[in-house]
Amino acid sequence: MTNHLRLSEKWFNRGLWLIAFLFAYFLIGLGGTIVGDLPKVESRLSTEDFVDKALKSKLTLQLKKLDQEVIIASDKLDQAKLQLQTARADYQAARQAFEAWVTTRNATQNAGQDQDLLTRTSKLERLKIRERESLLAVESIQKQQLDTLQEKDRINREMAALQEAARVRFEESYKQIELRIFAYRLAFVLPLLATASYLFAKHRKKSYWPFVWGFIIFSLFAFFVELVPYLPSYGGYVRYTVGVVVTLAVGKYSIAALQKYLEQQRELEQQPDFQRKNDIQYDLAQTRIVKGICPSCERPIAKENDNFCQHCGIEIFDKCAGCGTRKIAFSKFCFHCGKKTEKDQP
Repeated sequence: MTNHLRLSEKWFNRGLWLIAFLFAYFLIGLGGTIVGDLPKVESRLSTEDFVDKALKSKLTLQLKKLDQEVIIASDKLDQAKLQLQTARADYQAARQAFEAWVTTRNATQNAGQDQDLLTRTSKLERLKIRERESLLAVESIQKQQLDTLQEKDRINREMAALQEAARVRFEESYKQIELRIFAYRLAFVLPLLATASYLFAKHRKKSYWPFVWGFIIFSLFAFFVELVPYLPSYGGYVRYTVGVVVTLAVGKYSIAALQKYLEQQRELEQQPDFQRKNDIQYDLAQTRIVKGICPSCERPIAKENDNFCQHCGIEIFDKCAGCGTRKIAFSKFCFHCGKKTEKDQP
């Protein structure tokens, strides 16, 4: 058996599904643009917005001043080291000359050179004092430079603490902004889902079903792509809780729908055979029979040669009144002789 749909009907259905997906595509693009612009409602913040600007300005000025002092101290230190190096060189040269002179004096034992000895010794001591003064100057500048660097480190730590406090306040504020943006997304998506649910329940099989299914696809995309990924986590508690609630709601609805369906099927199976056959749509009956399923109770048909469903008893195959050929009981015409099938009467 082949598909019961006309060739043109097949292509029309495919075209309508294409329209449904195109409609969903453009709705998704429009919805994505709207959702993308929702964060613009909130002002854009940064860590700098939460920094104590007066204190930061004061610390910045202190750092600039200390940087200048470090540069000046570095220049002074270079000069002091150069002076120390010169003083040491002068002292070493004078000492070597003095030692040579003393050696010569001892060798000659010239007592007239005692005054000269005192003069040379005094000069050597002055050079030594000069060397010590240069060394003290170097050490003083080094101490001043060290104090400046330590003060700079202290201010840098204070600046880092200031930035860290601002970062903490920024993160807290950013979480609140995220919650508000999520609320905007939720306010946008929930009406879409409610509308999609109504359309699915009431209009999915009506003439304008391509637009209904296009809107449903758009709503599902908005929910799973534009809303769910932005659901606040709080360590996973919120997302898992929402997942449990949604699963319970969907499960409860599915169980209720299944029970209602089974009850309807039981009531349908209690109706007379002719009434059930007349109530079943022609296209639906043909589709189910082709798939080997009873068009009434939707259970599998046991054997191809059986004329009745072994589960609900409805007649599936009968014989043409004109030629006696076995045919589908729901067919409007006999496929062998073309005789029109008369509807069953009570």
